[in-house]
Amino acid sequence: MIYTVTFNPAIDYVVHTSGMQLGMVNRTQKEALYIGGKGINVSFVLKELGIPSKALGFTAGFTGEAIERGVQEKGIEADFIQLPEGFSRINLKIHAAEETELNGQGPRITEEAFAQLLLKLDALTAGDTLVLAGSIPNTLPADVYEQILRRLSGKHLRIAVDASGELLRRVLPYKPFLIKPNHHELGELFGVTLTQTEEIAVYAGKLQEMGARNVLVSRAGEGAVLLDANGQLHVCGVCKGTVKNSVGAGDSMLAGFLAGLESGDYAHALRLGTAAGGATAFSDGLAKGEEVFRLLEELQA
Repeated sequence: MIYTVTFNPAIDYVVHTSGMQLGMVNRTQKEALYIGGKGINVSFVLKELGIPSKALGFTAGFTGEAIERGVQEKGIEADFIQLPEGFSRINLKIHAAEETELNGQGPRITEEAFAQLLLKLDALTAGDTLVLAGSIPNTLPADVYEQILRRLSGKHLRIAVDASGELLRRVLPYKPFLIKPNHHELGELFGVTLTQTEEIAVYAGKLQEMGARNVLVSRAGEGAVLLDANGQLHVCGVCKGTVKNSVGAGDSMLAGFLAGLESGDYAHALRLGTAAGGATAFSDGLAKGEEVFRLLEELQA
């Protein structure tokens, strides 16, 4: 079973407008609401690809109730911890000449609530997959991912971490099954600028030396690179299409990769991850299964 954790889920309010003028009344041309959060996004795309998952995390208030209801309506099992105060955040995504985001802070996660999450994670068994994705709310200590991996060490889980900077570096000694930096984040870890596949492969190898088993590096319009646990390098080109949306593309790539690993074929997993990321980038919302598989056929051609 795949479990996803979303520490700070949100309702994304996406508006399209011809232009934004500060200090003036602006009118939308189109608007939509989406339930979001990196772990939840992974669960949604896994569902589109026929892979069940269980969504964990924290919710609060009336927005939290809407998030839980929306996850369940998608046919995804949810087991969120309900916080006693505050409300789950609403994020504003403005699509005008440029994309602008205004993200909420979210509710305070208490020590007691975090302890409840740890108890839920203790129930995972050998062979399960745990997805930890995104930044940590400022109400939790910065070493939360490290605490989780330390606690679960020895349970023979496949843990996927989608994070950057020190948050990512600190989990490497616990040998996560998969990490997914983009090429900018990979470069920032080592203070270098990476543009070529060969350079990316070298620094992905350094992350393996530090403990990561599989290193998946997304390259935006240049496709993706995977250095697998066997030391083999896989490269996949980019899907063809018109980019409409950048929100959730990385989460979709992670979901597609995990779904593709069901076959045991790393090259197929990379292609399916690339197709899923592209399908989200070319859509107003998260990827739909039929579009993912259409793009997969293009990548295989």
